[in-house]
Amino acid sequence: MHTKATRFIVATNLIVTEGIFMLLIVLIAQFITPMSIAGTAIALPQISTHLGAHTTALQWIINGFNLAFALSVLFWGTLSDRIGYRRTFTIGTALFSAGSLVSAISPSLLLIDIARIFAGIGAAAVLTGSSSLLSTAFSGSARDKAFALFGTVNGLGLALGPTFSGFLVDSLGWRGVFAVHGCILGAIALICLCTELLPKTSGSEKAPLLDLSLLKNREFLAMCLVPVAAAIGFVTLLTYLPSALSAITALSPGRAGVLMLAMTAPIVVAPLVIARTRLGTNTVIYASLAALILGNCGLLLLSEDRSVAIIIIPMMLLGCGFGLPLGLIDAHALSVVPPQRAGTAAGLLNFFRIGSEAIFVALYGALLSLLIPDSATAAGQPGHPDMYHHAFTMLITGIVVLVGALSCTIVLIRRRE
Repeated sequence: MHTKATRFIVATNLIVTEGIFMLLIVLIAQFITPMSIAGTAIALPQISTHLGAHTTALQWIINGFNLAFALSVLFWGTLSDRIGYRRTFTIGTALFSAGSLVSAISPSLLLIDIARIFAGIGAAAVLTGSSSLLSTAFSGSARDKAFALFGTVNGLGLALGPTFSGFLVDSLGWRGVFAVHGCILGAIALICLCTELLPKTSGSEKAPLLDLSLLKNREFLAMCLVPVAAAIGFVTLLTYLPSALSAITALSPGRAGVLMLAMTAPIVVAPLVIARTRLGTNTVIYASLAALILGNCGLLLLSEDRSVAIIIIPMMLLGCGFGLPLGLIDAHALSVVPPQRAGTAAGLLNFFRIGSEAIFVALYGALLSLLIPDSATAAGQPGHPDMYHHAFTMLITGIVVLVGALSCTIVLIRRRE
């Protein structure tokens, strides 16, 4: 009996230890992926100086990654059920690492654009494999805690992306941003290939990831539209505001990255505050939408003749607008659909979220290039603050109108339910 009990305890401890190591590996990967999304734009001015200020090619460093990420989510969701989640995660980290390292040594914008597409495809596999591994490896309260950490780390990666990337650009140059990301994910890919820290999962046939019939549920549709508002009102600016700070106020990448903390820090704090309150879903969502609108209105104060301190409060409002409903949206969206459709609902919600981010970041970049004929200025290089300020004002005004219209749509949909 004593021997059996000892073996049971040893086996249990081994499982717990392996679970912790697996969680750590997944969280590190998920920390780097959103950081790549949020922080790459801060390197664009230096990239344009070294490799040329071709506006379209520069924008595709961001757009290629984002679009590949968005379009690949549904593909990896279906494929991972057939080839296994560990294999999906491993392929994703390898693709992401390869794309990042090629970007780091690239002698041309075209090669970076191609490499970033591969990195985006890999990032989608990392996201799919990560969430699936956690779902199958943990259960009960342990599963809830694992996904809570998963969401928090994603928020941290998004929040610290501009700041960390600004530090890398100042200390290592723009190539350092891609090299550091590539080395970390490459190390994780090797760990996955050479160890058994990630559980093996066999493929199987499962229900399709995307089922548009769920959108007939008005409450679920409303929850899907909230991340779209956040994509328009926050993610576009998270990507391009550092360039605006460089072009309009001549801030260095490092200083711009530090200033971006005013916009990104609330992403981490806001969900924790909401979790400790009894605010209803309606209150949180409407407060989030209002903060996005007010924050964007406040950014209209950004000018060459004013201190950047004047936009700190608007930036904090934007961070709150994005951070307040994090986690709450997912939980509420899944609660209004049948339990057996939860996986399909999660896939559709993420498709709205990631797809809208890719589309509106690309649209913002395209409009920016149309409004600013000078490629170097459009890339964020100082020298023509009036030109960039004029375009920035028009784009922010458009964002306010779009987020306002979408907010009204969300309210109307929910009231009709």
